[in-house]
This record gives sequence, C-alpha cells and structure tokens, in this order.
Amino acid sequence: MATLIDWEELGDGIGRAGTVLRANATSAGLDAPVPTCPDWTVRDLVVHQGMVHRWATDVLLGRGMSDGSALTEAGRRATDLLDWFDDGWAELLSTLGGAPEELDVPFFLRTGDSPRVGWARRQCHETSIHAVDALAARLGRTPTAAETWLTPRLAADGIDELLTGFVPRRRTGLTNPEPLTVEFTASDSDRSWSLELGPEGTRTRTEPSPAAGVRLSAPAVELYLALWNRGDAVEDPQQFLPRWREVVRVEF
Repeated sequence: MATLIDWEELGDGIGRAGTVLRANATSAGLDAPVPTCPDWTVRDLVVHQGMVHRWATDVLLGRGMSDGSALTEAGRRATDLLDWFDDGWAELLSTLGGAPEELDVPFFLRTGDSPRVGWARRQCHETSIHAVDALAARLGRTPTAAETWLTPRLAADGIDELLTGFVPRRRTGLTNPEPLTVEFTASDSDRSWSLELGPEGTRTRTEPSPAAGVRLSAPAVELYLALWNRGDAVEDPQQFLPRWREVVRVEF
C-alpha cells in the first residue's frame, strides 16, 4: 500500500540514515567486515549505497536506469570514497527536493505510491537498512533495535513496503505447497499484515487474519530488522523466520 509516513519524514529518513551510515563507516574503517552482510567490507557497503543513490537519481532525472556496474566501478576508483558517497547522497536529496509531485518516471514496485514518493520511500529504507549494516560493522555484531535510531513509524512503513511491494513479486519466490496465512503485527504501531502463501506465490493483505496459521508479533523496529534479515529478536515459536531468511532476499 502507499507510504504510511509523509514526504518530509521520507526525506528526513534518507538524511538521517546517510549520516548514520557515513559516521559508522568512518569509525569502523573501510576494511572492516560487515557482520550483517558477511561477504562485504565497509568499502563494499559504501560503494553499493553510493551506486544505488546515483542509480535512483538517474531515474528521477529521466535518464533511465543506468548501468549499475559502471557506477560501482566509479565508486571503487574514487580517490576519497566517503566524499564520493556524500556527493551521491546530496544529489539524491536535492533531486527529490526539486521533483514535481506529478513526476512521470518508471517505478518498479506496485505499492500505490506515485513515482516521486515511491523512489523517496525506496531510498529511505534502502539507506536505513544499510546504515544498520554500517552500525553492525562498528559494533562487530548485529545491533539491537534499541541501539538504532529507527522510529516505530519509519519501521512500520518499511515493513509495509517490504510486505506489499517486494514479497508479492514472483521473483521473490515465497511460496507454500498448501495454502498458509502468516500474520505479522507491529505491536506498538497498530498495524498488521497477512501473507497468503500458496504454490503460485504470495498475496499480501494489510489487515490481521483470523485464519492465520503462523503469527509473529513484535515492536515495529524489531520486526523491521527481522524481516530485513538484520535481527533475530522476534519470538518465532513456529520457526517461520529461518525459511523467510533463506527465501526473501531483496537485492535492490
């Protein structure tokens, strides 16, 4: 469904997450491992996020979807990687700030958001989750919800984007041989979502389900981190989340 937070909150979310990412990348050092992305160093993380910011900016400016590999290589060649990150992050925020409400560019998630809002929302959560990765690199472990700066409102919106935008896409691959309904509740945000799994894919409803065979409930930030595979503080007596982590992997 369309974003649960307003335009200013999306911009503030990108700004705050970028600040957290940069600060923790600086403290950890570019060669530090990233516990939440085991194959990455902080350098890989910063290059990736800087690439995504530039890729999204190109779409917003009507340049189409640019070559991510070329942008990645530009980051790897940057004389000062963190300055390169800053430049892309600042241009993204400036471009979003100047984008008209009726902006007509492609957007790949069917959430009901306009392209302008959809791209702001996507970059807000993309940057927030990777800022959690940078924090993990500094700490040397996965952070708890209390150690992050994330708010329940932003977290509930990120859960909604994931469950209504990404999970129903066929490429996500979340299926079940028999019909199964999984209910997620952000216990401090008065929000629930129900995933209806079947052999052909998944459908999401933005409401609780009395027929749910699996129920997971936690404060919004804990649930957000768990569903983005950045935490395991959610009680899961039916052991659904290990399967989720194996199947649901968002690459952009």
